[in-house]
Amino acid sequence: MGYELQAVIAGDELLRVASREVPGSQVVPLGQGLSLMPMTDEVFDAVTDGSDAGDLGFWRLPGGFGTLLAQWSAAGPIAYVEAEYFGGVGEQRAAVWADGALALGPLDEPTKKRFSRAVSPISQALQRLGARRSLGEDEFEAVGLDRHRNNEDWISSTC
Repeated sequence: MGYELQAVIAGDELLRVASREVPGSQVVPLGQGLSLMPMTDEVFDAVTDGSDAGDLGFWRLPGGFGTLLAQWSAAGPIAYVEAEYFGGVGEQRAAVWADGALALGPLDEPTKKRFSRAVSPISQALQRLGARRSLGEDEFEAVGLDRHRNNEDWISSTC
C-alpha cells in the first residue's frame, strides 16, 4: 500500500485565514494545533501564476506559490510538504516559510541528529512549526499525518 501527500501545513488559525484566498481549498485539522490544506488540482489551478516552480525541486508546487506562502508566513510559519512511498521506499520534500521568507529547506533528505535517529524532511518542517514528538514516534506520527494515505482520504475525512 502506498502513501502520497502534497499539502500546506500551518497553525490552525493561520491556515484557515489563508485558505479563504484559495477557491476550492479544504483545511483538515491535525494534532498539536496544526492543520493541512491538501494540494488538489483545484487548489493548484487557483494558486499558480503559470511560472515554473522547479527551482525548489518539488513535484507539485505550483509556480509562484512560494511567493504566496512567504506572504502568509508573515502571520506565522507555514510549510509545504510532499511525500510519496510505496512498499517502504520513497521520498519526502519539505520547506518552511517564516517572517515573509523561505526559512528552512527545501529539504529532501533526512538529517542525522547526534546520538539519535535520522529526522525526515517533513518531521524537520513540523518541528519548525512547533510539533513535538513523544517517545517512540516522530513528529509525522505525533501530529497524525499517518492517519490517511493520500490527499483524497484527507479531503473525505472533512465530510
